[in-house]
Amino acid sequence: MDLTKYSDFVFAYLSEYGLKIIAAVVILFIGKSAVKKLTALIKTVMIKAKIDLTLVEFLENVIYFALLIVVVLASLNALGINTTSFLAVFGAASLAIGLALKDSLSNIGAAVLIIIFRPFKVGDFIDAAGASGIVEDINLFSTVIATGDNKVTIVPNSSIISGNVTNYSNKTTRRVSHVFGIGYNDDLKLAKETLLQIMHDDERVLKEPAPFVAVGELGSSSVNLVFRAWVKTEDYWNVHFDMLERVKLTFDEKGISIPYPQMDVHVNKES
Repeated sequence: MDLTKYSDFVFAYLSEYGLKIIAAVVILFIGKSAVKKLTALIKTVMIKAKIDLTLVEFLENVIYFALLIVVVLASLNALGINTTSFLAVFGAASLAIGLALKDSLSNIGAAVLIIIFRPFKVGDFIDAAGASGIVEDINLFSTVIATGDNKVTIVPNSSIISGNVTNYSNKTTRRVSHVFGIGYNDDLKLAKETLLQIMHDDERVLKEPAPFVAVGELGSSSVNLVFRAWVKTEDYWNVHFDMLERVKLTFDEKGISIPYPQMDVHVNKES
């Protein structure tokens, strides 16, 4: 090959594609740097806005990769590559991946809803999706719950969002409720005064709302008294169990009976 023609070919090739390659590389490196800085800025703004850290990290990754894809497409476009077909392939691949991972994606969507609407947070005692316990962690796919006997239950976020959630830690106070039965021959007024006195003597029982005792039902074998006391949420279980013991011991001291089901058996003797 003639060297003159070869050099002319190389020069023409570099003239046509050299600048495009340089422009593509510049766009890629500058764009990547800009994406990092912009993502860091958005993360700082979200943290200052006191958005949950789990959601911040999730959105940070989504924004970073979305902007990075835009930069890559701009770089390819600078090379003269038609990105329309690439977008079509990318869209089809995204659809296929989305269908394959729809359960995982639904858990991620549920995690975002949990973080935004905050039905509960780490440290709360909840009842959700058949699990009860203290929330130890909320991640993008599941919520980790430690049960009362220290077992760990991992519940998919989508299961939590699709059902009822009871948060026992959301309020600062809770009501201890019991029903105590006394015999029909027992002193009703004494029993009511005794129950009220037990609540008044316990410093953990709040004065407002005031302790409450009333006849709730005239049962088949007992007069059932409704017993209600308001306490701080952190005192709930201690007061719940203490009251059962104190009522039993005090009723025994004052001669107030607590009836239990009995069956009378009559035997007829034939001569």
